[in-house]
Amino acid sequence: MAAAFVGALTVFLAPDEWAGRLAFAISLIPFAGSLYLWSGFEAGGNALLGGEVAYATQIEWLEVGGRSVSWFVGLDGISLPLFVLTTFLVPLAIVSAWTPVDSRQSQFYGLMLFMEANLLGVFAALDFFLWFVFWEAVLVPMYFLIGIWGGPRRKYAAIKFFVYTNAASLLMFIGFMSLVFALGDSVSSFALPEIAQAIAAGGLGEWFGIPPDTVALFAFLAMFLGFAVKVPIVPFHTWLPDAHVQAPTPASVLLAGVLLKMGTYALLRFNFTMLPDQASMLAVPIAAIAVISVIYGAMLALAQKDLKRIVAYSSVSSMGYVILGLIVFTEYGVGGATFQMVAHGLISGLMFMAVGVIYNTTHTRMVGDMAGMADRMPVTVGILVAGAFGYMGLPLMAGFAGEFFIFVGSLSAPALPYAPVFTALAMFGIVIVAGYLLSAMQSTLFGPFELETDYEVGPAAFHDVAPLAVLLVAIIVLGVAPDIFFEMIRDAALPVVEGVTIDG
Repeated sequence: MAAAFVGALTVFLAPDEWAGRLAFAISLIPFAGSLYLWSGFEAGGNALLGGEVAYATQIEWLEVGGRSVSWFVGLDGISLPLFVLTTFLVPLAIVSAWTPVDSRQSQFYGLMLFMEANLLGVFAALDFFLWFVFWEAVLVPMYFLIGIWGGPRRKYAAIKFFVYTNAASLLMFIGFMSLVFALGDSVSSFALPEIAQAIAAGGLGEWFGIPPDTVALFAFLAMFLGFAVKVPIVPFHTWLPDAHVQAPTPASVLLAGVLLKMGTYALLRFNFTMLPDQASMLAVPIAAIAVISVIYGAMLALAQKDLKRIVAYSSVSSMGYVILGLIVFTEYGVGGATFQMVAHGLISGLMFMAVGVIYNTTHTRMVGDMAGMADRMPVTVGILVAGAFGYMGLPLMAGFAGEFFIFVGSLSAPALPYAPVFTALAMFGIVIVAGYLLSAMQSTLFGPFELETDYEVGPAAFHDVAPLAVLLVAIIVLGVAPDIFFEMIRDAALPVVEGVTIDG
């Protein structure tokens, strides 16, 4: 994190002509650091439920309302894969900006590194106030990246993104603080492990005369709605297509690849880890929301003509699978949902990046404006097609592994009534995904060459194609050998599964 913060300041002060290369070089430092942490990771269990915290650092910071706030960071099997994903995607996103970003470059790349630093803080922080600072700070660079370097309606999209997500954060904050106040003197700090374990031990009391069970239910609903906007799930998804369409390609890569995972990660950490009984009580409506997101998001994608909107709505559909995996409370469900966060981060990043490369050359993203791109841009198109098949769940790719784990975990989930029905409906979403992706590819990539604009179309530059190739290799490696992440994820997911009370 420190390297990214210092790097952001350094790039802000650098001349524009050096900024892109300098930002890429600096971004390799956090990536190398995350690989080092991964190579030495030996922690077991869940950091919030008494498990070992790897690389923990805790320094007292200040006191608020009789409770201490500290710089408390550390990793476990749930946060480390997302930590590595972030440091992996940022250098590739920076390289993808070398062609389209030609103005105020030092500011652009500085904001990218500043966003990376705060994203890493979200996944590593184990004190609520520290975590909330990072959570809110992520909004600032994304707002400017969309508002300054975005498309024609960038100001509208940036304001809509900020207002939606900031209002959701306020709702989430109120919900969590109600838990803290209801715990009373049973917690002495805002450390998430202390709070989670106090709730598990039955430490919740009355709050202004409201019974503990009611407080817990209110907190769960408030936090769920707050995080649902960030994911996003239907019907809180309307900010996402506007943000994606107007955002520059590198910002879209991080928005889909990492920022959406903040919402699902927070749902797992706060809602499903701290309040599993409330989640189990609401299992049916949450599963219904997940399935609606899968089907409705896929149907919306099917109706789009803008390639970027197609991929954007695909993210809504994919996040529905993650929610379904979390709510079933099984080893493979929760573990598969966490694995799918990483897999979707890689695949969505590749798709947005490939669409961006095509747009850089053709200056259009509309399905009806071009055809036969495979003849002029064979490498880019080949990688895009491979990424699309990864989205469809092609075996031996990361997307298949994530969805397979979720379906295995949800088909016989004792915590979810009618689990086979919900699973079957969600699996139908894969058919719709195949429909809209194959249709869009057939229209734009194959057949005789046609282009409505008058730009010359040829193979993309090496620095445009290289990040796509790296992402594709990572997707295949994770699909062939999912245990490189899944074993640590499953180890951290088991305590969450064991914490739920199943009626009947």
